[in-house]
Amino acid sequence: LLGAPAEAQSRRAPPAMAPAHEQADFILVLKAARRLILYRGGQPLREYRISLGDGANDGPKRFEGDGRTPEGLYVIDWRNANSVSYLSLHISYPNEQDVAYAAAHGRSAGGDIMIHGINNGWGFLGALQRSRDWTAGCIAVTNREMRQIWSLVPDGTPIELRA
Repeated sequence: LLGAPAEAQSRRAPPAMAPAHEQADFILVLKAARRLILYRGGQPLREYRISLGDGANDGPKRFEGDGRTPEGLYVIDWRNANSVSYLSLHISYPNEQDVAYAAAHGRSAGGDIMIHGINNGWGFLGALQRSRDWTAGCIAVTNREMRQIWSLVPDGTPIELRA
């Protein structure tokens, strides 16, 4: 019963996009501060507390399975309303440099780095999900926050991830 409201929310259709004049045109992720900030016209629009990959304190993502969250400039390039976590926005990691670095070390750079809500079935955790880094390299927010982000961030939005 505890999970019922979150489960009902996770079955709802994704929210509609906000009007264009309200949408973010840039995302900044400050890994050390565990913050994701949406910007429009150089001004902060919304700020969220986040959880990251369980290796996030060990530097930028380098290889598949390292649990790290990338650093650098990327783009939100597609979205998934039916992901294993509540809604997800895909970050264009790995770029050419990421692939080259991993290849030079005989490894894969990995991929599927997303901004997403809580894993399906666990939405009842809400803000408790922020008590530790738990993703495989992604950026996690609450499901309610993910609904906001989904509606405010169009595909093609640049994202910078900083240490």
